[in-house]
Amino acid sequence: MENNFQVFRLISENFSEVSHSIGLNSDFLEANVLNIMLLLFGLIYVLKQFLGSLLTIRQEKVIFAISECEERLQQANNRLLESEKQLEQTQLVITQVLNDAEITAQKVRQSILDKGKIDVEKLIGASKASIVVAENQINQQIKQKITALAIQKVSSQLKAQVDTTMQAKIIDSSIIKLRGDI
Repeated sequence: MENNFQVFRLISENFSEVSHSIGLNSDFLEANVLNIMLLLFGLIYVLKQFLGSLLTIRQEKVIFAISECEERLQQANNRLLESEKQLEQTQLVITQVLNDAEITAQKVRQSILDKGKIDVEKLIGASKASIVVAENQINQQIKQKITALAIQKVSSQLKAQVDTTMQAKIIDSSIIKLRGDI
């Protein structure tokens, strides 16, 4: 750090000596001010056309690039508007499809419910018919059973009441009836 201070001190001492030697020279010919001015004006005159044409070309390129960018921007905006319209149309179509799907689902659900009701009614009708058939069969069986029991009872009563003489009389009367029919 001390070295840095020494360096700054040396520079400041030398600067004060140099500043006495810098000054404005009032002799134009000796200072070459005239030559420098002529050279500067000559360069400006010569380079004006060259640089002007370069700058004009550059300006035309920049203007062309800007107009091309503006044209592309306009095309992009047009495509954006078209895409937004297509998006709106697509959303409308999607909404319509969803509505149609919902209506179709409701119709299918209702038709399934209606078919289920019809099937249940058919099952109820078939059940009632089978119950009626079963009742008829049971009634028929009961009648047959009652008839069989009645015949059995009458038969057992007849066996108990009918003896051999009575059997002979019944057989004889049956034979007589058969002769009369013949």
